[in-house]
Amino acid sequence: MGVPMPGETALVATGLYAGATHGIPIEQIILVAALAAITGDNLGYMIGRSLGFRLLERLGRYVRLSEARLKIGQYLFLRHGGKIVFFGRFVAILRVFSAAIAGANRMPWRHFLAMNGLGGIIWASLFGIGPYLFGNQIKVVTGPLNTVLLLGAVVAVIVAVRFFLPHERELEARAEAALSAHRNRYS
Repeated sequence: MGVPMPGETALVATGLYAGATHGIPIEQIILVAALAAITGDNLGYMIGRSLGFRLLERLGRYVRLSEARLKIGQYLFLRHGGKIVFFGRFVAILRVFSAAIAGANRMPWRHFLAMNGLGGIIWASLFGIGPYLFGNQIKVVTGPLNTVLLLGAVVAVIVAVRFFLPHERELEARAEAALSAHRNRYS
């Protein structure tokens, strides 16, 4: 819910313990981890939905977030929010903020819940079953994998910014049109 916690580390450690001792059923570990991830993100979404956009409007100018750029953010979340929420579950830094950002950008809750639920279940399954089956060898894979995913996210942000700046006016026009159509549809 926007607070960085070692959920992945705890899940890997619990999977390792369960695989070594068979003292905890792996199904229970996955269920608890998925429910905790989904619940935490839903709380983060609600916080973002109730406070996030107002904070961005009020404080955004300090980080060069104009009203037009906030609309572009809403537009991009309207079009690609599901992908951001789903894949954000697997990227360490994005995992912490994606739910609150989805709420702040008014992503429809049902779509958020579906993508967050799917991401949470797959995340819990991968990071629970992997250590359970492969023991300490999973650490050899997850360390580099996290680094690769983080680097991929950084590269994606750089590419997005390099694309965004020259096309900002065009995106503003698209965002305004799409958000107006979206508001008219749900009004």
